[in-house]
Amino acid sequence: MTTVDVKLLTKNFGHFTAVDHVSFTVEKGEIFGFLGPNGAGKSTTIKMLCGILVPTSGEGHVAGLDIMKEQDKIKQMIGYMSQKFSLYDDLTVIENLEFFGSVYGLDDKKLRQRIKMALEMAEIGKEKSHLVKSLPAGMKQRLSLGASILHDPSILFLDEPTSGVDPIMRRNFWELIYQFSREGKTIFVTTHYMDEAEHCNRAALVTAGKIIALDSPACLKQSLPYDVFALKIKDFIRIFERVSRLPFVHEASIFGSDIHLLCEKGFHLEKELGVFLKKENFSDYHIERIEPTLEDVFVTQVRKH
Repeated sequence: MTTVDVKLLTKNFGHFTAVDHVSFTVEKGEIFGFLGPNGAGKSTTIKMLCGILVPTSGEGHVAGLDIMKEQDKIKQMIGYMSQKFSLYDDLTVIENLEFFGSVYGLDDKKLRQRIKMALEMAEIGKEKSHLVKSLPAGMKQRLSLGASILHDPSILFLDEPTSGVDPIMRRNFWELIYQFSREGKTIFVTTHYMDEAEHCNRAALVTAGKIIALDSPACLKQSLPYDVFALKIKDFIRIFERVSRLPFVHEASIFGSDIHLLCEKGFHLEKELGVFLKKENFSDYHIERIEPTLEDVFVTQVRKH
């Protein structure tokens, strides 16, 4: 069952096109990732789906509701966690949850039940009387997520939910997303972290307002028409530009302290690169073929488009 259906969705701001004729569907219970750098149009897309921005053209439906005409109904049906922290710093944790619960029209008994659930889910029960501004970033993110699910929505839109939090908190946050998915909720999540897209059932790679690839993470990586090698070498920054200009290297990217090199499938890169490095008087290095990452796929697709 399709819960989100978008065709040729476009948003212009004056002469600037933030979202450029994107089309996709999201199925019930799916974790659907919108992956791309800052400025790619991810937040603009999610705001149109949530009824916050009106599209310039195209069409779309969320839970069967028209994003052009039924924005108010959509807002009541979905859970939305914005990229920018949207709770009130000068209210306590419990006061924020009470306020957002009342906005969703929860009666007193239901509100108490859902607040208890949100506090337990976010693991912030001990901080319920604290002002929100006193909380660390990770707790604020979990509180924001808790507020977005008070009314038990079937569809969750999460805009950069783990931005600015440490890796452990990111992992914990994704465990919550998995939990919601197991409960049958549909998750639409935007991120610029390539590794987070690995957690999605399907991911759309987005740049300059356009979708440049869309599939499961495994299929996206399998579709890469190149072999990928990792080169470990001292002074990798200095050598990077030189190896990237080699005729048999299709693409070169820096990953931490490694250099990822893409070449035609079946090409004996270890041998040819070894000959080059020996001529350049490099002896302390290691080359190995590796599985491609989504970042390898993304870089290749961006170059292609």
